[in-house]
Amino acid sequence: MRLRVQSVTALAMCLLALPAVAPAEPVVANWPQFRGPGARGVADENAIPDRWSATENVAWKTDIPGRAWSSPIVWGNQVFLTTAVDSGQLEAPKKGLYLGGDRKNAPGFALQWKVYCLDLESGKVIWERILHEGKPETSIHLKNSFASETPVTDGKRVYAYFGNLGVWCLDLDGKPVWNKDIPPHKMPSGWGTAASPVLHNNRLYLVNDNEEDSYLLALDALTGKEVWRVPREERGNWCSPTIWTNDKRTEIVVSGSKAVRSYDLDGKLLWSLQGMSGITIATPYATNGLLYISSGYVLDKSRPIYAIRPGATGDISLAQGQTSNEWIAWSQPQAAPYNPSTLVTGDRLYVVNDGGMVSCFNAQTGAEVYRLQQIPDGHHFTASPWSCGGKIFCLDEDGATFVLKAGDKFEVLGKNPLADDDMGMATPAIAGDRLLIRTSARLYCIRNGAKKDSSVK
Repeated sequence: MRLRVQSVTALAMCLLALPAVAPAEPVVANWPQFRGPGARGVADENAIPDRWSATENVAWKTDIPGRAWSSPIVWGNQVFLTTAVDSGQLEAPKKGLYLGGDRKNAPGFALQWKVYCLDLESGKVIWERILHEGKPETSIHLKNSFASETPVTDGKRVYAYFGNLGVWCLDLDGKPVWNKDIPPHKMPSGWGTAASPVLHNNRLYLVNDNEEDSYLLALDALTGKEVWRVPREERGNWCSPTIWTNDKRTEIVVSGSKAVRSYDLDGKLLWSLQGMSGITIATPYATNGLLYISSGYVLDKSRPIYAIRPGATGDISLAQGQTSNEWIAWSQPQAAPYNPSTLVTGDRLYVVNDGGMVSCFNAQTGAEVYRLQQIPDGHHFTASPWSCGGKIFCLDEDGATFVLKAGDKFEVLGKNPLADDDMGMATPAIAGDRLLIRTSARLYCIRNGAKKDSSVK
């Protein structure tokens, strides 16, 4: 017994003699795709600021050339984003929803399609790569860009997809691994493309819904070789696919204006759902055991939101007058936004439509909590909302972010404007305690405690 006490005492003295160890730095959360893990737009940490400006709480800002509405993605200490550099020859985009944005002819000048890698700590460019240079073969809508698809990473490679051009795989040092041409196809009214790729188990999935030859494509992520290709009946859409891993199986869900379709990992159709609006843009996502789908073209009377249970087979469309069935837990027939995706945080589903009207529903039952509350002084919302720390964040096209309180009552907590030249169309990314906002002019890193004007580029 005495020997045991002496041993414990000696051990304690040895531990006291060791040098003090500094607390470990907080682990940076990866944000590997559009809207982050699961395409949900939700960060669990309560770490990002709810107040900032073009200078306050700005850790850094880095000018990015060209026009692109792709989102930044993050892995470790590296930030990746794409752009298409046009030397200022493209017509400047206009804000808001309007007719007249159609552009039927491709530009007659060359662009450079590029990938940038930035240091998350400092905002300095680690490397940049020109992937392609030449004249575009197709046109885009006045508000679109030639680099609207968000890249995706698995922490080993980065995949940059440009619709109607190709997909490139790079390692994290920017070295080319493989690339694959994507034949151009006509899009409705010459509006261009925007559907981002997704990764799962060393396969890269791309959706190309166009006016001529729509398809879902699976590529070997290591080699770029085609694994399978499934033709689709849809015509032009702009919604990214999502990987839905539930307690029944893993499936690839693709929204479309004619129907939502879900496929297994070999491309076999599992189920379909009709009853969408005339144009579909929003990305599906799953949380709390349900899959959430929305389609809200502003000129359509049908603007539905659906909550889907796992395990469906065949045609699960609602009969006339129904709002639910065996596989559809609930629906709201006229509640969906047009450009933004919806957001589920906690037990609430939030809708921010293009005009800045906010609605809230119970995410499990679809019951209305509140509806069509106007964000004051908000101007045109295209980026999807995100959530962190019990707050909802909404970026408008002027580059101002509105902060809302999550809960049963509509409450605006604040407004965070940026610079006058910061048009906001890209959905931001969250990496630990950092918020990354891409505007038409630059990339901002927002972080609590950043001193005014310190380390700002």
